[in-house]
Amino acid sequence: MTTDKKTYYVSVNHNLIRDVPGDSNEFTVMLSKDELTRLKDLMNDFSSTDRYAFQRTFVPYKSADHDEAIEQFDERTIDLYAFLHEHGDERTRRMIEDMNIIRKMDDTGYDDPGYENAPLNK
Repeated sequence: MTTDKKTYYVSVNHNLIRDVPGDSNEFTVMLSKDELTRLKDLMNDFSSTDRYAFQRTFVPYKSADHDEAIEQFDERTIDLYAFLHEHGDERTRRMIEDMNIIRKMDDTGYDDPGYENAPLNK
């Protein structure tokens, strides 16, 4: 059984997946039909948690670094960029590595000075 892969052009900022290059393309990936479905799901999840996290920014006295909306956004961000990195061309992989987003999202920074006795505020 052969898996036919096709080239897609992805803009995370504009929530677009195209089969032809455009002005807003950030990443180039090679995907099968099943992988394309997975990418669409990841982008939908990312977009919905982005909206939820934005709504939560207006809640007073809520620590953003321990807010479930931010945690969900971080997880979806890692999932999406890891997928793009895995299926991307050399330029896409290099761009994501240069962004340092996957490692940065895994590193909470809670070991940094100032967090020693901080309440979780959840």
